[in-house]
Amino acid sequence: MRLRSGHRSLSFILACFIICCVWSVNGDYCEVNLCHNGGTCVTGVGEETFVCICAEGFAGDTCTVKENGPCIPNPCKNDGECEVIANTRRGDVFNGYVCKCQPGFEGVNCQINVNDCDNQPCKNGGVCRDLDGDYTCQCPSPYVGKQCHLSCISLLGMEEGGIVQSQISASSVDFGILGLQRWGPELARLNNQGFVNAWSPDPHDRNPWLEIDLQNKMRLTGIITQGASRMGTAEFIKSFKLAYRFEGKMYMMYRAAGQRKDKVFIGNTDNDSTKTNLFEPPIVAQYIRIIPVVCRKACTLRLELVGCELNTYSNAGGCSESLGMKSRLISDNQLSASSAFRTWGIDAFTWLPHYARLDKLGKTNAWSPAINNRTEWLQLDLEKPKRITGIITQGAKDFGVVQFVSAFKIAYSDDGQSWSIVKDATNRADKIFQGNIDNNTHKKNLFESPFFARFVRFLPWEWHERITLRMELLGCDA
Repeated sequence: MRLRSGHRSLSFILACFIICCVWSVNGDYCEVNLCHNGGTCVTGVGEETFVCICAEGFAGDTCTVKENGPCIPNPCKNDGECEVIANTRRGDVFNGYVCKCQPGFEGVNCQINVNDCDNQPCKNGGVCRDLDGDYTCQCPSPYVGKQCHLSCISLLGMEEGGIVQSQISASSVDFGILGLQRWGPELARLNNQGFVNAWSPDPHDRNPWLEIDLQNKMRLTGIITQGASRMGTAEFIKSFKLAYRFEGKMYMMYRAAGQRKDKVFIGNTDNDSTKTNLFEPPIVAQYIRIIPVVCRKACTLRLELVGCELNTYSNAGGCSESLGMKSRLISDNQLSASSAFRTWGIDAFTWLPHYARLDKLGKTNAWSPAINNRTEWLQLDLEKPKRITGIITQGAKDFGVVQFVSAFKIAYSDDGQSWSIVKDATNRADKIFQGNIDNNTHKKNLFESPFFARFVRFLPWEWHERITLRMELLGCDA
């Protein structure tokens, strides 16, 4: 928080009062800037001929009065908090302030952005990216966690039977010789034994597939495939593709990171040895579908899936990282909104969705919609599903007017089209979260039942003066 002098001229206070009260009037820039020291001149606001919006550290009708004190203007960079102290010596220079730096910054004026990657926090080949006061690790499959220190390599139950028969389906079944052999999907288990011991589709099926319903959203990091032998002849899948989906959603074809074409996996070379393919990136899905591309004799398959439950390494206590609003890991183009408000109708004072970052500073430093209405929303596209465990909200000021959201709802989606609203655990009604009570204090809400989603929407329900929001999402990678 920046400290500001309380000694402002009476004329400046009156000007601020006029500015803050006349919201319905559209202002415009003065043809000639009558304001000094970097001030902005606005006309058409209230009864005054013009009003000056002064730069920090200046006041008065035309911004000619310099505010006093060692913390005005704030000498601390990167949201450092300036604290006035007395008789302080730094070297041979006396200073009347000290800067309290945000995490990740250091220096007398918090001017040094500490490189959080210097200590190489990412394990197992993870690639570190330094953020504003934080870092993130891009983990290679099958590693997960803040520092890529955990492995997601459990066998999910095809071989051992944890995945039951009703969870496995196929496009068709080969009934073998004279219809006496049923090579059904339930037989497609790694190392399955017997005379008929694998899945094989109908020879006339031109688009065969085998599908597994994992019943919950899972993190899949790999697949192990195997062929089989029929009457002494080796049958197996030489190459295949993968598709995946969530409940009620359309299938998506798996593609490698940064690629536009569907990934074609190399399969088996004989009927009995196994072939392991790791997914880079991992797949988060409930349904996984194996689609043969090239087969020998028949598309005969036994398999095992590798991965873990999404919450295995991400309980609420260990999954409360900031997801990137403040650090800007979430980029501007990942944020959108129903609308944006313009103070006095001036484009330069538009409260855009990508301003909705926790602790953001500036004259327009939050998101605010064009109208106060419960149909307005702010949306985050996280680009891939993440586990969402909480949210921190904050209001802001519009030229002296305290504004904040005092109650809100949260909606989420896998595709940005079909939305669910977070429910109250007791009565299953839409959960209304308590918001802020002022413009600057952080308010944290943790979700009783964390959810997995790519898209998250903030839905204002009650507000003070005008819907105004700065925020951070809490959670972890799925």
